Amino acid sequence: MKVLLRSDVRGVGRRGDIVEVKAGYARNFLLPTGVALQANDTMELQAASMRKARDLRDAQSRTAAEAQRATIEAASISVAARAGANGRLFGSVTEADIVNAIRTATNISLDRHAIQMDEHLKELGSATVSAHLFDGVVATVTVEVVAK
Repeated sequence: MKVLLRSDVRGVGRRGDIVEVKAGYARNFLLPTGVALQANDTMELQAASMRKARDLRDAQSRTAAEAQRATIEAASISVAARAGANGRLFGSVTEADIVNAIRTATNISLDRHAIQMDEHLKELGSATVSAHLFDGVVATVTVEVVAK
């Protein structure tokens, strides 16, 4: 069944796309929730206008993400944590701690899921983490973990 997506659906498509999905998925989820409309021949113009609006919004979001990346990469991010005499932390520095430090240093609010780390920081010193701000826009953040 062909449907016109009214919003982004992970694994299916983006707003304004006309996609082919299984009839049961469309009938039981997409159509009742208002995420999609059943496509017909006259919807191509509506789909084009939805794609155009999506592309404009994505361009604005990408520009804002680029500006945020420049601000975040230029800032000095420092996280204070309790540590023992040998430099090991009592606990660890998590994504949420880094998001709070970025918010304090730059007034930019991020979701903790945007921060990508191999593992939580468990020692004093400097570490590099990445922040995914938008599709294809990744900020490299240097975090300095200092003792309280």
